[in-house]
Amino acid sequence: MTANTNSVNPYRALITALMLILVSASCASRETSEPAVQVTTATQTVETPTITPSLTYTSTPTSTHTLTPSSTPTMTPTPTETPTATTTPTYAILRGEVNVEHANCRYGPGAPYLYKYGLVGGSNLEIIGRMEILSQTEAGGWALATWINVRAIGGNNPCWVNARLMNIKGEILSVAPVKPEDVVLPQSPYYGPLTSVTAAREGDEVTISWNEVTLRAGDDSEQFPYLIEAWVCQNGQIHFAPLGSYLTTAKIPDEPGCSEPSHGRLYAVEKHGYTKWIEITWPPY
Repeated sequence: MTANTNSVNPYRALITALMLILVSASCASRETSEPAVQVTTATQTVETPTITPSLTYTSTPTSTHTLTPSSTPTMTPTPTETPTATTTPTYAILRGEVNVEHANCRYGPGAPYLYKYGLVGGSNLEIIGRMEILSQTEAGGWALATWINVRAIGGNNPCWVNARLMNIKGEILSVAPVKPEDVVLPQSPYYGPLTSVTAAREGDEVTISWNEVTLRAGDDSEQFPYLIEAWVCQNGQIHFAPLGSYLTTAKIPDEPGCSEPSHGRLYAVEKHGYTKWIEITWPPY
C-alpha cells in the first residue's frame, strides 16, 4: 500500500518551519549577544620637553695667580712751572748833616704838613727814606723837590725834611723810596671829614672847593687848616703833589698825557692832627 505523501508533508512543513524559527532565533540571539566594537580615537598630546640640565658647570680656578711687581713703581710728579724769583732790592741807610741853623722836620713830605720837631744845624742823622714830590714854590709855580725821611742815629721817631737842607753822604737814590699812601699822619679825635667837596677843570688846571670847618678856640695849628694830597699829570708822568690852603678853595695843575688817571683827597687840619680824608671826584681831561 502506497503511503500518502500529502499527509506527511504538513508535519514536515511544520517541523521545517519550527526549525527555521529556532535558527532565526539563534541568529538573532547571536547578533544581540556580540559585544559592540568600540572605536576609540587616540588623541596624541605633544608636550614640549623642558630640558633641565642635570649638571651645572661652574668654572672655579684651582689657584689664584697674583702678579707681584719686582719693584715698587715710583710716581713721577707732573712738572710745574718754576716760580720766577723776585729780586728784592737792597737799600742803604745813609747819613746826613743839617746844613742850616734850624730846619723844620714835618709829619709828611712837604711844607704843607704839620711841624713835628726842629733839627739843629750840624746834627748828624740817618736817612731811611725818600720821596720826590711836585711842590709849589714861593713864587706860586710848581717844581719837583726831594724830601727825605730822617731820624736820630739808632732812633725810632722819624720825620720829613727837604733834602736841600742836609748834606747827604752818599747817593740819595740808594735810599728806599716811600709811597705817599704809606705815610702815617696823626689823626684828629675831634673833627669829622670835610663836606661838599667839588672839583672843576679849566684846561690844565683843576679848582677844588669845600665847606669851611670851624675849629674850637686853641685848636688852630698855626699851619694850613686844609691839606690836599693830589696825584697829577706833569710831562707825561704822575707826580704826588701835596698842597696846603688857608681858603676853602685851591687850584692845582693837571695836564693830559698820562696812562694813569689823576686823583686826590682832602683833609682838614688842626693841632692834634688830620681829619679823615675825603676822596675828590676828579674831573676828566
